[in-house]
Amino acid sequence: MTDPEVPAFRTFILKVANRCNIDCDYCFVFNSVDQAARRLPARMDPTVARTAARRIGEHTSTHGLRTIHVVLHGGEPLLVGIRHMQALLETVRAEVPTRTIVRFELQTNGTLLSDAWLELFERYEVVVGVSLDGPPHANDRHRLTHSGRSSTASAVRGIELLRSKPQLFAGLLAVVDLANDPVEVHDYLATFAPPVIDFGLPHATHDTPPYRTDPTVPEYGLWMSRVYDAWLNRPECQHSVRMLEDIVALSSGVRGSVETLGLAPPTSIVIESDGSIEAVDTLRSVEEGASWLGLDVFRHTLDKALSHPKLLHRRYGAAALGEKCRACPLVHVCGGGYLPHRFSTNRGYRNPSVYCADLEFLIRHVQDSLRQHGWNPYSGAAPSS
Repeated sequence: MTDPEVPAFRTFILKVANRCNIDCDYCFVFNSVDQAARRLPARMDPTVARTAARRIGEHTSTHGLRTIHVVLHGGEPLLVGIRHMQALLETVRAEVPTRTIVRFELQTNGTLLSDAWLELFERYEVVVGVSLDGPPHANDRHRLTHSGRSSTASAVRGIELLRSKPQLFAGLLAVVDLANDPVEVHDYLATFAPPVIDFGLPHATHDTPPYRTDPTVPEYGLWMSRVYDAWLNRPECQHSVRMLEDIVALSSGVRGSVETLGLAPPTSIVIESDGSIEAVDTLRSVEEGASWLGLDVFRHTLDKALSHPKLLHRRYGAAALGEKCRACPLVHVCGGGYLPHRFSTNRGYRNPSVYCADLEFLIRHVQDSLRQHGWNPYSGAAPSS
């Protein structure tokens, strides 16, 4: 394989907190194979934040980036406290070139949101996404407090507070659970009028496959196809469903930097609370050290990470995939599936996604629907209304 052009990082995920006030049983940070987060500092201190911000500013300047995204993540990022968060935001703004637009994003479980937090976010134009898996019985299946109590009421209170500042509401993130009714989950989340609902598949590998009631049936694809039908049949809903819109866009030939689908090289990098520079953090669900690059902001530029061997397979598109994926007519849409979901001990990432059959079912379901509306996938034409 010839070395491809290396795209700059445009999304910088800062792990500002490495503790959480709830205990989701599927959490890839604290309840998966890699337990590194438990050994990392509970929060990113000012020295690390300042050095990380300088590296981001340096990278931005080197590559002439006009807009970057800085994602404040955890753990639960609100655990750092308002004053500490304000200092982090100020530090990033001070170190990034003034000609570059910085779009701040934050992902939270919503339970700690308050008027004071929203005032801070409004001041720094931080948009906020909240994790919620559906109505109480669905959400509480996995998202409980450390004492085993429901987190739903606190999360919903936070979402309702966030709705009072709609310009700050980025949307809702939900993990698919086959035990939950997909239409019920979709319709419940839609009641909060989020701009986006982002459904994620549970993190699984070929070594530790996802739960299924019948391994011969593409149950996750069926689940998401029912979401698609519900979403399509609710013209009053104004929200987007990210996975489904990505499939529509990729089916019509769009090449975007979508982390979970498609073949475009991802453009995000993680900076941990101790200053470590890491690959996509969901790789912690794969094996111990899968996201570890051996780099840190004190000794290395972010450009050093661009050419790191562990990130090379993310840049070669279809050429990095296994034979089955390269021969598949849907590869430009699914991209072989999300990187962690391809892993096996024997073949590394050169496998189809552990959700291969599910993705194929869902993509074909969406494309068949588009054809019924007069749209030929890959034509680039919008479907008729």
